[in-house]
Amino acid sequence: MFDENAEDLTPISRLGEFGLIEHLTREFENHNPDVVKGIGDDAAVYAVSEKEVHLVTTDLLIEGVHFDLRYVPLKHLGYKSVVVNLSDIYAMNGKPFAITMSVALSSKFTVEAMDAFYEGVQIACDHYDVDLIGGDTSSSRVGMVISVTAIGKAAKADVVYRSGAKEHDLICISGDVGGAYAGLQVLEREKAVFLKNPGVQPDLVGRDYVVGRQLKPEARGDVVRLLRENGIKPTAMIDLSDGLASDLLHICKQSKKGATIYEDKIMIDHEVILVGEDLGIPALTMALNGGEDYELLFTVSLEHYDKIKTMKGVTIIGHIVEEIAGVNLITANGSMLPLQAQGWNHFKD
Repeated sequence: MFDENAEDLTPISRLGEFGLIEHLTREFENHNPDVVKGIGDDAAVYAVSEKEVHLVTTDLLIEGVHFDLRYVPLKHLGYKSVVVNLSDIYAMNGKPFAITMSVALSSKFTVEAMDAFYEGVQIACDHYDVDLIGGDTSSSRVGMVISVTAIGKAAKADVVYRSGAKEHDLICISGDVGGAYAGLQVLEREKAVFLKNPGVQPDLVGRDYVVGRQLKPEARGDVVRLLRENGIKPTAMIDLSDGLASDLLHICKQSKKGATIYEDKIMIDHEVILVGEDLGIPALTMALNGGEDYELLFTVSLEHYDKIKTMKGVTIIGHIVEEIAGVNLITANGSMLPLQAQGWNHFKD
């Protein structure tokens, strides 16, 4: 029996988010033969026919943890709530087709406020060609809680897991990284200024790109389509929600492989560099450890090198190695540094 007064209780912070998930689900087994993949990837996979599967993923967004309504417009929040879930479907090499949306609200919210939120939801659904098919509403004692479930589909043979990376595979990334974290730092700085001096207007001049990366991310279905058009199926894939270092470590752990990536190959927007200089945060730190970019990190067979190297918006940043070699970054000066999971992690101290 659980005794909340026992002295030997384990704080959740000791396990962290992913350790807690592993701990809580370690005894669960799949009883339904149609479940192809349960817990442990960007989405669950279940068979709907001999050749087709559906993909299901769900996420929580909690006011004060994932978003701050002092600088996040509700319309943008509605859009982002959809996009972050669709990104998980694309990370499985699938196509999203529906979502459910559940929202818990405190008494501070008005009908007009929720109209703005759902306007953002509708814009995202229209843009990504997905249907809102259900959900729930409830009251909340504190703030706003959002739960979105996204459903996608794929041919069974096309699904890509985190666990398929092989030695010598190329490590690739779409777009650039660090922008969403840089945008968050800018917004947090301006919030702090406003709280001290409510009459001061926020100074976001020259920061449109990074603020946009934070407030209105996009899911990279275009990259999935581009790979398919070029006859390339990734061997492993994940979306960058927790940070490049953390998410690469997820792939390596589940694939039982190591990796080597190169600092001078990581795409970082010039605005991120300027924000880093302004705030005293190295741009590389933001690129490796900042989350919420929602780019795709994936591995492909070396045989696709000629196609990948000329593919617009995709960069080769390293290669997969044997597990014993570890997961390392080669810096611009040639030093080798072990990568650590320092990105977003719920429950950490």
